[in-house]
Amino acid sequence: MDISKILDKVLLAPKSAIPLYMQIATILTENINNGTLPAGSKLPPERELAALLGVSRTTAINAYRRLEEQGLVSTRVGSGTYVAELTPPVQSVPAVPWSQLFTPTPNTQLSSILREIIASVSVTDSIPLAAGMPDPALYPVNDFNRLFSLQSAHTGGCDLGHIPTEGYLPLRHALAARLTTKGYGTTPENTMIVSGSQQGLYLITKVFLEPGDYVIVESPTYLGAIQVFSTANARLLSLPSSGRLPLDLLEDYLIRYRPKLFYIMPTFQNPNGRVMPLEERRRLLQLAAKHRLIIVEDDPYGELYYGEQPPLSLKALDPYGGVIALGTFSKMLFPGLRTGWVVAPETVINRFALEKQYIDLHSSNLSQRLLYDYLTADLLDDHLAFVRTEYKKRRDFVASALRRYCSPYLTFTLPAGGFYFWCTLSHGIFTRQLLHEAAKTGVSFVPGEAFYADAAGSQELRICFVTYPEDQLLEGIKRLGKALHTVANSTNTGIRAHPGVTPII
Repeated sequence: MDISKILDKVLLAPKSAIPLYMQIATILTENINNGTLPAGSKLPPERELAALLGVSRTTAINAYRRLEEQGLVSTRVGSGTYVAELTPPVQSVPAVPWSQLFTPTPNTQLSSILREIIASVSVTDSIPLAAGMPDPALYPVNDFNRLFSLQSAHTGGCDLGHIPTEGYLPLRHALAARLTTKGYGTTPENTMIVSGSQQGLYLITKVFLEPGDYVIVESPTYLGAIQVFSTANARLLSLPSSGRLPLDLLEDYLIRYRPKLFYIMPTFQNPNGRVMPLEERRRLLQLAAKHRLIIVEDDPYGELYYGEQPPLSLKALDPYGGVIALGTFSKMLFPGLRTGWVVAPETVINRFALEKQYIDLHSSNLSQRLLYDYLTADLLDDHLAFVRTEYKKRRDFVASALRRYCSPYLTFTLPAGGFYFWCTLSHGIFTRQLLHEAAKTGVSFVPGEAFYADAAGSQELRICFVTYPEDQLLEGIKRLGKALHTVANSTNTGIRAHPGVTPII
C-alpha cells in the first residue's frame, strides 16, 4: 500500500497544545484500527515520514515509539517498522450472579458470633483456646509411620480401589469387637465407617428429618449439631442439661410435639462436661422406649476420662433398639484420620449407605486400613492411657491458673473428662465484651451463645485445655485474666479483685 497517499491528507497543528508526535501517532492509530493500514503493512522509515509531514526526524521517531508502546507496530531490525497483528478486543460479558443462585443460608446465632470474632483485633502470637483439638505433639506419629511403611510394602492395586460404602470390612470387625467389650453388643453389619462423626450426624439428618420436624437438643449442646439441624430447617426444642435431666419436660415434648430425634451427649458433654449418672440414663431409656423415641448418642470423649470410668453408654443400655450411636477417632488419636463410626440397626445402616453414596461413595480406604492395623496391633489402649495422664495434668494446671488469674469474675466446674472448661462470668461481665478485649491480647475462646439454640449463654464461655503445653496454656490464661480485669474495670462494677489474685503485668 502507498502510505504516502494517506499521509498527504494529514494536516498537523503546530500551535496546538498536543505535541506533534502525539498528533501523528493518533492519526496512524485511527488508520490501523479502522483497517486502512492492515496488519503487516510497512510504514515509511523515520526520515521519510519526517519529510512527508514536514517535521523533524526526532518527532517521527517519537511517534513510532508511541505506537510501539501501544502494541500497534513492531520494528524488525534491518527491515523497518510494520503494523502489528491486533488482538481482538475482549467483549465484556456479565458476571455469573453466584450469590443469587445459592440456596438460603441459615441465619443462626453462631453466624453473628463468628463475625464478631473475625472483626475483633488480633495479634500474631495468638493462643486460641477455642479449638477442640488434641495436642499435635501427642499424636502417635511414630506408630502410624511404622504401620504405613509396613502396609506400603505389601499394598497391591486391588487395595487402592473402591471398598464397600459401609467401610473396610476388617476394620468394621475390629471396631465391632472393641465396642462389644464396652457393652455395645454390635456386629459389623450394624457398624458403618464415616468420614468423622460429623458426617454421621449429617447422614442422620438427611435420612430422618424433613423441614419442620422437631428435634430435641440439650441446652447447651454441641454447636455442630445446632448447625446441621438448622440447615435441615428442623425446629429445635431445648432441654436444660446443666443439672438433672428434666424427664417431665422431655415427656411433655414427646406428647405435645412428637419429635423425630433426641440428640444427646451423655458422657463429658460438649461444652459443659456433664456426665449423666447411670440411673438417669436408665430412666431416660425407659421413657424413650415408651414413646418409641429415636435417641442419637454422640460420644467423642467417652474414653478420655481423668478419674473413674464413666457409666455404660446409652447404646450399651438400650432396651428397645432405638439408640443410634456416633463415635470418632479424631479426639482419641488425631482429626486428620477423618474416621468415625455409626452403630445402628442394620436397616438403618443400609439406608445410611444409600445416602452416603451421593457424598463420597466410601471414606478413605487408606486411612481405614491404617486404623485397622493400629487397632489389631493393640496400640490404642496404651495411647489412651498416655494422653489421659497428660491431659489430666493440663486440666489441673489450667484449673489452678483460672483460679489465680481470673477470680472473682470467672467460675467453672472441674471436668471429669473431655477437653473443656465450661466457665461462667459474673459481676455484670458479658462474654461478647470479654471476647473483644481478649482478642486484643491474642487469646480466644468460644462464646457460650454458640452452644444454645436460643439466645442464652451471654455470660458463659468454653475453654479447651488440651491443645497446648503448660507454658502456652499459662500465658493464654494470663492474657484472659488481663482482659477480664480490663472489662471489669471498664464496667465500673466496684468489685475488687480477690486477694489471692496475682496482678497481671
